Amino acid sequence: MKIAIYPGSFDPITLGHLDIIRRAASCFDKVYVCVMTNCAKQPMFEPEKRLKLIRASIAGLDNVEVEAHSGLLASYAREKGATVLVKGVRNATDFDLEYQQALINKGICPELETVLLPASAPYVHFSSTMVREMIRYGQPLEQYVPAPVAEELKERK
Repeated sequence: MKIAIYPGSFDPITLGHLDIIRRAASCFDKVYVCVMTNCAKQPMFEPEKRLKLIRASIAGLDNVEVEAHSGLLASYAREKGATVLVKGVRNATDFDLEYQQALINKGICPELETVLLPASAPYVHFSSTMVREMIRYGQPLEQYVPAPVAEELKERK
């Protein structure tokens, strides 16, 4: 069984993230979406809320599970029996960052490969950071986030 992990902060999950999850789910027997803590970011949503929103967004993807993890990603991969990390890349900057991270993860856990999936064309131009900024200014988000996230944001107003 090929098990993959798609890690990220998902604050909030976007349609770009959802696209990567769906594509990974078609390539692997099991995909764990791992909500990680990014110490460099001030989160908008608590981890439990992110888990809830992701679970609602992936309904129907039977081979995908969502969990939170605050430790080392390589340790989580070993715990789950995963041999692949899936990362989405939108541009050369993302590629450089993910390539460096892949080398670090490989050094920690030699059996762990990183697969970089290029963003699909409709999702190349936005990120969770951009979505958080749009939230702050009350902009419509339906074209950027899954319906459960858009609904949650309407309720927050």
